[in-house]
Order: sequence, then structure tokens, then C-alpha cells
Amino acid sequence: MIGAAVQLAISLLVPVGLAWYGRKKGWLSWKALGVGAVVFLVFSQVLEKALHIAVLEPGRPALKGTDSVWLFVLYAALAAGVFEELGRYVGFRWLLKQHRGYGDGLSFGLGHGGTEAVLLGAVGAVNVIVLASLIQSGSFDKTIAPSLPAEQAELIKEQVLHTPLAMYVLGGLERLFALAVHVALSLLVLLGVRQRQFRYVLYAILLHAAMDVLPALYQAKVVKNIWGVEGVLLIWAVAAVSFIRRIKPAFGQGGEER
Repeated sequence: MIGAAVQLAISLLVPVGLAWYGRKKGWLSWKALGVGAVVFLVFSQVLEKALHIAVLEPGRPALKGTDSVWLFVLYAALAAGVFEELGRYVGFRWLLKQHRGYGDGLSFGLGHGGTEAVLLGAVGAVNVIVLASLIQSGSFDKTIAPSLPAEQAELIKEQVLHTPLAMYVLGGLERLFALAVHVALSLLVLLGVRQRQFRYVLYAILLHAAMDVLPALYQAKVVKNIWGVEGVLLIWAVAAVSFIRRIKPAFGQGGEER
């Protein structure tokens, strides 16, 4: 429960803290932040999930009709990149015509990545805390377990009770790594929209896919060292932060659209 609480704090407080910092520094755009959040929900949680239902085998990392691990990895790596980067393009191209400055790119990425952090990190942590409380009080076996297959109920208890604290902390840190990358890719796509160069969107899709290859291999159990996976994601995050700082001059004086 302590680990889940740490994951909850990281996943929730960091995006909120960054929004507060952006407002204090004057670069936060509430409209761009809101559009970023909506784009994530529509393109990732609705459209992409609908495609997953259509092409993925339920309950296991495989495509319907084939057990090829490499086809699954290719699909898993490309799906998020295609949907999320095209979503960013739609957001900047048609929904934020008057909001295309550097701060707008930061805000959009914060809305996109922050919403993901809350849904995957914070909500997931709350679920663990609730389940752990129910299990420890004995209520899980009386209320939830009877409605589930016995094996599934035991699996849930096993995961909640025996996942190491470090894994929850790592889960929270992973949300921060992803947040940094979301901000960087948002700026890259925005730069493409400003310069009317769609190739920047393609660059963002390829970069997003490249980052997702290793997690997809881990999901498919080809790679089994979670620390190695997270170490590579940390490198991606560091590179993203460097890009965020270096790309500002490309947005002109003050970061506003020319």
C-alpha cells in the first residue's frame, strides 16, 4: 500500500505541480492543456482501444490469427505512435489555430501526458490501495471474489499482495518518463504544423514507435529484465528534456508563432 501511495503521489502531484509552475511562469495555456487531454482520451483511449479490441487476442499479447511475436511487437510499437501523433496533429492543426507558441506546445504535452499519468498511474494506484484494503480486511473474498473465476480472484490477490514496493515506485517514475516524451513529441508535431511540414509528424510517429519497441518486447516476454526496460526509458526521457530545452529558439522570439 505504501508503494501504491508513492505511485499515486508521483502520478498525480507532478502533473499538477508542473501546471502550477507553468501558470506561475506564464507559459501555461489552459486551452492547449485541455485540448491535449481530450486528444489523449479520444485518440488513445477510444480509437486506439477500439482497434486493439478488433485485432488483439483477449488476455494475451498476440494478434488474432497469428502467434507471431514480431508482428505483435510491430503492431504494439506503431499503434500508439500513429494514433497519438495524428491526434496531436489534429489538435494543433484544427483546434488550436490561435495557440501555436512554445508554451502552447508545453501545455498540450502536459495535458496529454498528465492525463495518461493520472489514468494509468494514479487510478491504477487507487485500485491497488482499495483492493489491498479489501483483502486485508477479508472483504475481498466475501464481495468481489465470488463474482470472478477462482483463478482470476487468486491472481488478483497474488499480484496485490506480492508485488514489491519498488515496482510501484518504478510505475510512478515511468509515468514521468512518458510525460517528458509526450511534451517533446508535442513540440515536434507543433513545429511541423507551424512550418507546414507533415514530415515532422512522421518523425514523431517513428520516434514514438521506437520508444515502444522495448516495452512491447517485455509485454511479449521476449525481454524479461524490467530494470533494463526502465533504464532505456529513462534515457528517452533525458533526451526528451534536452530536446524540449533546445527546440525553443525554433519557435521564434518569445516562442510565439510567426
